[in-house]
Amino acid sequence: MDILITGSVAYDYLMTFPGMFKDHLLPERLERVSLSFLVDSMSRQRGGIAPNIAYTMALLGERPRVMATVGEDFGDYRSWLEIHGIDTSLMKVVDGEFTASFFATTDQGSAQIASFYPGAMAYSDTQSIKNLMSIPDLVVVSPSAPEAMKKFPAECRELNIKYLYDPSQQVLRLEGQELARDMEGAYLLFCNDYEYDLISNKTGWNLQQILKHVKVVVITRGRDGAHLYTDGQECFIPTVPEKEIIDPTGVGDAFRGGFLAGFAHGWDWTLCGEIGSLAAVYCLERRGPQSQEYTLQEFVSRFRRHFDDKGKLDVLIA
Repeated sequence: MDILITGSVAYDYLMTFPGMFKDHLLPERLERVSLSFLVDSMSRQRGGIAPNIAYTMALLGERPRVMATVGEDFGDYRSWLEIHGIDTSLMKVVDGEFTASFFATTDQGSAQIASFYPGAMAYSDTQSIKNLMSIPDLVVVSPSAPEAMKKFPAECRELNIKYLYDPSQQVLRLEGQELARDMEGAYLLFCNDYEYDLISNKTGWNLQQILKHVKVVVITRGRDGAHLYTDGQECFIPTVPEKEIIDPTGVGDAFRGGFLAGFAHGWDWTLCGEIGSLAAVYCLERRGPQSQEYTLQEFVSRFRRHFDDKGKLDVLIA
């Protein structure tokens, strides 16, 4: 299956705070908050939602395409993605710009405070699905510049292409009518439970109303697993026990990548979610969104300690 992923491409600057943010927040003074956290570690990682999703898909044997705008500092990153099986031919360098940057500090309770500099991502709406030489089977619309997030769903609807709508971090920037319009034509909707509440509040739609417009809704709930809703059915996807928790950055992207790898094989929704659940844990156990490594045999073996795939994953290790 030809899956095209749109969204941010960024360098992640990841820091850890040896305490709990909540211990330093004064509820009665939040409107004048002024804090500086002394971190005890920092690393620079390759990140961005689109390549994070693509990286997990590639680990599971797929070769997704990423369409995004990047900066002049992208050369080494491009080589890394190509080596790991990701098609970067649609990743366009914007002259005079840096690749987007994500700055995140995580505390001991896995709470995270982050900032994002768009850089070259601000030009992502200069690209067009209409200009592609081959039409993809599915387009992933994940967070990038707001104008691009409006443009790509519209092009998918015009071209009758299925798309996965994943507004996540950009829910705050999008108006209710914009969210409703782009859910209207979506095949899948992905969000976490907090983002779902924001979407529901902004659109005035409850889950049943959303499902009148979207084929499949997947709501991730962190430690509490995920729920999948479609055709009047609800499926719970449990988490896989982690060996250790290192860094939550990119865990949701890894879940999406695992889910899409299953979707590319035409597997049922439950199995897709379970593959996503294990892919997410592999990410959680490493620092950075593209640091996890495993062979297909290792993945399938660990999967079968927690789930029953009825032999379907044999195709991955054949």
